[in-house]
Amino acid sequence: MSGVVERFRWLAILLGAVWLIEVANLITGYALSDGLGLRPRSISGLWGILFMPFLHGSVSHALANTAPLVVLGALLAVTAQQLVFKASIGIVVLGGLGVWLFGATAIHVGASGLIFGWFGFLVTRGVMERQPVPLLVAIGVVLFYGTMMWGVLPGQPGVSWEAHFFGCGAGVFVAYALSNRSQI
Repeated sequence: MSGVVERFRWLAILLGAVWLIEVANLITGYALSDGLGLRPRSISGLWGILFMPFLHGSVSHALANTAPLVVLGALLAVTAQQLVFKASIGIVVLGGLGVWLFGATAIHVGASGLIFGWFGFLVTRGVMERQPVPLLVAIGVVLFYGTMMWGVLPGQPGVSWEAHFFGCGAGVFVAYALSNRSQI
């Protein structure tokens, strides 16, 4: 039982941090999002690369990201426990840099870049490794969350499609970079 708790501890800490920061952000009138959100091509906005996954624009925004964080995070914990931190850091940094370099002029916040990154990572890893469990996880993720890929396209006002696009791309890249076949 202790091994199971250890396997998911990081996910509980991540979710706890998201919600503690959401409460603090709500209390401050979302000043944390304004001050620490990712602002493309702004030196002060570079901090947003690290803080963006923890900041949200509203309680409903944080709620919308919670379920996919739990599901995809749990799948990572079960199938790629030794890669979780490297994959997540790579996705946050590379996806965030993509948004910082190419994103629309706005304040970008939310964990959806990480969520799309985990999606890209799990699918790419399953396809590349061709092992039964990662491949089944990849198929399940595509079947359950595949329609979210429309979110990488521009069109929905107030939604950072750039975070979705660069997060997913970062997940694909990181899966390749961390794979046994990678020469990187």
